[in-house]
Formats: sequence, C-alpha cells, structure tokens
Amino acid sequence: MALKVPALPLTFVVHTLGIVGLVLVLVWNIHFRGGLAWEAANKNLIFNLHPVLMFLGLIFLGGEAIVSYKALPFRKEVKKVIHLVLHALALGLGIIGIYLAFKNHNESGIANLYSLHSWIGIGVICLYGIQWIYGFVTFFYPGGSPALRSESIPWHVVFGITVYLLAVGNASLGFLEKVTFLENSGLDKFGTEAFLVNFTAIITVLFGVFVIFSVLSEAPTVEDDNSYSAI
Repeated sequence: MALKVPALPLTFVVHTLGIVGLVLVLVWNIHFRGGLAWEAANKNLIFNLHPVLMFLGLIFLGGEAIVSYKALPFRKEVKKVIHLVLHALALGLGIIGIYLAFKNHNESGIANLYSLHSWIGIGVICLYGIQWIYGFVTFFYPGGSPALRSESIPWHVVFGITVYLLAVGNASLGFLEKVTFLENSGLDKFGTEAFLVNFTAIITVLFGVFVIFSVLSEAPTVEDDNSYSAI
C-alpha cells in the first residue's frame, strides 16, 4: 500500500521537525538544565546527555535512516548502505545514551530499571540491535538467498516500523517522566521549561508520524532499479 503522495516533499517536513526537535532538546538540557558532561560533580549534567543522545540517535537518525531508503533517488545498493550506516549510528548513540542513564543513577545512588520508561527503553534498544544485525546479515553481508530476502522484506519493514514507533512512544514517556519529577521538585507547572518539554514531546510525535507518512508515500523512480515494491 502506498499513499498517492510523493515521498520527497514529506521528507522536507521530516527534516524540519527533526532539526527543531533536536534544537529544543539541546536548549532544554543546556540552557534550562545546566549543560552536558561525561564527568561532573553535578551528576545531573551526566544525565542531561541521555535525552540528547537518545533523541539524536534512535529518534532523529533512526527516522532519517527509514526515510532515506524510501525517498532518496539513488540506486538500491547506495540507499542500502546509507540506511545501514544511519541505523548503526542511531544504535550506537542509543547504547551510549542508556549507559549514561545508568552512570548517572549509579553515581547518584538512584535505583535502576524501576520505571516503565526504563523497561521499554531496554526492550527497544535490544529489538533495535536485533533488527540491525538481522538486516546486516540478510541484506548486506554475507547476504541471504534471494528467496530469504524476498520473504524477509515485509517482516523487516513491519518490525522496523514497530520498533521505531516504540522508540518514539518511549521518548514521549521519558519526557513526561522527567518533567513530572521536576514539577514534583518545585518546577512551575505552567513555566517556560515545562511548556518547552511538552512542546518537544509533541514535535517528537509529529516527527514519528511524518516518518511513517514518508514510508507509505510513493518512492521516486530510479531507472536502473526495478526491485522496489511499495509497502
């Protein structure tokens, strides 16, 4: 199934929303939360890297990786490499982001893995890794048989979209969890920072929505590539 809309215009919306969301996350953690640090006496600065890297990785680069395979007017082999590399970067940043959350908790004496956000987050990063490894082995190297690749494509697409939607949903849950903690610690519920976090979560959801719209749209025609079949 494909929407009767060309993919390229939708990707412009995706890029714009992604950049806006990334800027908002940086403004929140640098301007309102005090900055970013790998090592610091103020352990909150270590945690601040977590939402930045998770958004940059799993949400922004993950979304761009999905969109790139559909919207770029390149040969399939070129798009495959771009898709693979962007997802690898997303996965790597996601793993580092999760590590930093554990690092902050351990150095601050806070329990790990007690919230729904953390449970889903571990599940998402594991599924993301499984998806990437299977895609690499089946579609890149050493590569499965033509029959296996043909049978795997629909499952790869559906599983990938499912994992990405879980990542977007869990990011929104993370924004909610963090702003709730801050409000319980005295943050003004109707203040600038609270509105910024809520607006960032909305941008994140919209970004995910337009990524899916792009997947369901019509891919550009490439003369030497007739192997594409619409979802």
